[in-house]
Amino acid sequence: MSIVHTEAAEYPVAFTPPDTVLVILGFVMVLTFMALIMTRRLTPMVALITVPTIFGLFAGAGLGLGDMVIDAIGDLAPTAALLMFAIMYFGIMIDVGLFDPLIRLITRLLGDDPAKVVLGTAILAGAVSLDGDGSTTFIITTSAMLPIYLRLGMSPVVLTCVAGLMNGTLNIVPWGGPTVRAASALGLQPTDIFVPMLPSLATGLVISLLFAWFLGLSERRRLAGSVDTSRLEATAGDGRLGAPRLFRGAENKPGALAHLRTGNIVTVRGARNAVDAAKLVDTADTAMADTLLDPNRASLRPKLIWFNLVLTLAVMVMLVLDIYPLAYVFMVGAAIALIVNFPRLKTQADEIVAHAPSIVGVVSMVLAAGVLVGVLNGTGMVSAMASWVTEVIPPSLGPFMAVITGILSIPFTFFMSNDAFYFGILPILAESATTYGIEPVEMARASITGQPVHLQSPLVPAILLLVSLAGVNLGDHHKKVLWRAVIVSLVMLAVGVLVGSIPLMA
Repeated sequence: MSIVHTEAAEYPVAFTPPDTVLVILGFVMVLTFMALIMTRRLTPMVALITVPTIFGLFAGAGLGLGDMVIDAIGDLAPTAALLMFAIMYFGIMIDVGLFDPLIRLITRLLGDDPAKVVLGTAILAGAVSLDGDGSTTFIITTSAMLPIYLRLGMSPVVLTCVAGLMNGTLNIVPWGGPTVRAASALGLQPTDIFVPMLPSLATGLVISLLFAWFLGLSERRRLAGSVDTSRLEATAGDGRLGAPRLFRGAENKPGALAHLRTGNIVTVRGARNAVDAAKLVDTADTAMADTLLDPNRASLRPKLIWFNLVLTLAVMVMLVLDIYPLAYVFMVGAAIALIVNFPRLKTQADEIVAHAPSIVGVVSMVLAAGVLVGVLNGTGMVSAMASWVTEVIPPSLGPFMAVITGILSIPFTFFMSNDAFYFGILPILAESATTYGIEPVEMARASITGQPVHLQSPLVPAILLLVSLAGVNLGDHHKKVLWRAVIVSLVMLAVGVLVGSIPLMA
C-alpha cells in the first residue's frame, strides 16, 4: 500500500510555487510544528491545525485548502474510530475487574523472593499495557507492586525500569499510539503494520522478561534473602499484603495518591511528587489517566469475569486474523461489553462518559492530523521534500533506507515526540524510500521499533508519573533502563529484518 497522494492541481489552488520553495516551506513547517509541541507552547492538536493552515496558505493552497484537509480526514476516520472504541473497550474491561484477579494472583504467588517479584512486575506491566496506555499501566503496576518492593527493601528503580521497558515494547500495539500515527501519516491500515511485526514484538517481550529476571536475581543477591521491614513508612497489624486499594479520580484527591494502600501497610513514599506528576499527564498521550483500581468500585462485575475474558480473547483473535476492520471489531466488542456488563441505560451512559475526556483528547489529535497530512500532500510539499532528501542521501545508502529509519527512530523518538516524528519526519523518509522500491508499510514497521526507548523520554508525561509515584530520580531510571531499551529496539529491528517484515536492502 502506498502513501496517499493528491496532486495540487486537483484542487483550486491560488498558485503553485517552485519545488525549491515547497521544500523550504515544508521543512520550516515541520520544524515549527516540532518546536511548538516540544516546548509545550501549543498542544499537538492545536499545532496540527494552525501550523499547516498558515504554511498551506503560503504554499498557494488558496480555496483548495479545505478540500485537501477534508480528503485527508476521510482517510483518517477509521483510525480515529479504532482509537475511540479500543480505549473504550479496555477501559470497560479494567472497570469491570478483568485484570483484578491477575493482580491478586501475582501478589499471592510472589512471596518474598525478589527475583519472582521483579518478574511478576514485568508480567503485570505487560498485561495492563495491552490497553495501549502508559499512565494506566504505571499507576496500576506501581500501586500493586511498590509496597512489596518497600517491604523487601528492594530498589524502586528496578520497578520503574521493568515497567517502562515492558510498556515501551508493547507500545507498538495498533491502538497504542505510534502505530496509529505511522498509519495515519502514510495512509495505511494499522493492522498492515502491526501483524507482520508480531515476531519482533514476541522477541522484544522475551528479551524484556529476561532483563527483568536478571534484575531480580541481582536484587536477590544484594538482599541475600533478608527482608528489611524498617523501610516502610508506617505499618499496622501483622503486615500482610492484600489487594491494591486506589480510587477513581485520584489525581484530584491528594490523599489517594499520597497513600498507596496495600492491606494493612501504608506507604507515603513520594506522595507529593506523585500528585505533582499526575498534573503532567497529557490526555492526548495517555488514554485513560483517570482509571484506577478500587476493589470496592461499583463497576465491578465479578460474576461476569469469564464472559469478559472470553470476549477479550475473541477480540484479540479477530485482531490477528484481520477478518473485519479493527475499528469495527472494537465497536462490536465495546457494544457487547456495555450491554452485558451495564444493561441499564444510565449505567451505560455513565461508563461511556467516564472515558470521554481521554477519548476526545486522542481522537481530536488524530483528526487534527488531517490538516497536516492534507497540506503536505495537497500542496505537493511531500513530493518536493522527498525528491530533495533523495538527492542528499548517497545512492549507496538508499536501498538500506528501512533499516536506517529503524535505527534513526531510536534517538529521534527519544528527543522528540511521536507526533513530531511520525507526522513530520516519517512521511519524508517513506516518500524517499519509494524511489528505491521500499514500500511505505515497510518503512512504517521499521519506524516503530524505537518505541522501547521513546517511552523512557522525559517528553513522555507518563514516565514522569511513573518515577514520581515510585519516588525515583529520572536520571537513576535512565541509567538502568536506557541501554536495555536500546538493545530491545535493535533486537526488534533485527528480527523484523530476519522474518522479512522489514527489508534489509531494497
